[in-house]
Amino acid sequence: MHLVQSGNHKIYQIIITGILVVMALVCFLPFWYIICQSFSSNEAIRAGKVGLLPVDFTWNSYLYVLQRAPFWKAFGITIVRVVLGLPLNLFMIITAAYPLSKDNHKFKARSIYVWIFFLTMLFNGGMIPTYLLVNNLHMTDTVWSLILPGCINVFNMLLVLSFFRQLPDELEEAAAIDGAGHWRILWKIFVPISLPVIATVTLFTLVQHWNSWFDGMIYMKTENYPLQTYLRSIIINFNFTNLSPEEQKRLSQFNEDGLKSAQMIIGVIPILMVYPFLQKYFVAGITLGSVKG
Repeated sequence: MHLVQSGNHKIYQIIITGILVVMALVCFLPFWYIICQSFSSNEAIRAGKVGLLPVDFTWNSYLYVLQRAPFWKAFGITIVRVVLGLPLNLFMIITAAYPLSKDNHKFKARSIYVWIFFLTMLFNGGMIPTYLLVNNLHMTDTVWSLILPGCINVFNMLLVLSFFRQLPDELEEAAAIDGAGHWRILWKIFVPISLPVIATVTLFTLVQHWNSWFDGMIYMKTENYPLQTYLRSIIINFNFTNLSPEEQKRLSQFNEDGLKSAQMIIGVIPILMVYPFLQKYFVAGITLGSVKG
């Protein structure tokens, strides 16, 4: 009987491993093709010779992209968005999660507020009312229109809330006996021992800001697009008719698919650089932050 179970277990492991390998390849191969295309020559791309390896290796697409002012402006706007938005989002998420993590006898309206937050995950005010609100607050075409409307991500807040609820009550009670208030308890006790979930939420928020393109298209003028909105506009409508004759002549030496690929790779590099430093907290933060609600 033990041998039968062992055999079934091995078959199960083989099937699961095969499925995961296929899923990994489905995710990785398109990205790898973009990398190969970005390093291939104009002639190779036009001839359709690019496969799993670059053809006629060249840096020309990257050199051209890195010399374009609109790309760097969009890149800079996204950097500003991340630098301002990430700490603000974390502050709002943590300060919202702390009181909602208390038991009902300590915060009697807790359940009501949790449900109010949860309902915003299912329903929202709509695109047009949100735009009118942002416009009436004179935030359109400013970086704040990209930060404040989504300042609290409810999913991330619930992760932090669940993690806080698992912390022993004795920690808070001991600090209160020593004269610490809620503000000090939060930042001196809760936050330092909640690094796994905070690191996870930091990664989620960073990726959210970096990859967001829709709000940039709605609230920002074309010349002030953040990076992902700019890249999307290039991919959908590759149009450099506003360039000088010299620049248009130079552009004719490149393949538009190669330039698009180079811009996409440059755009994703910062996230790939940050992820390894936060990856060790990722599984622990998700697991521990989702056990108790």
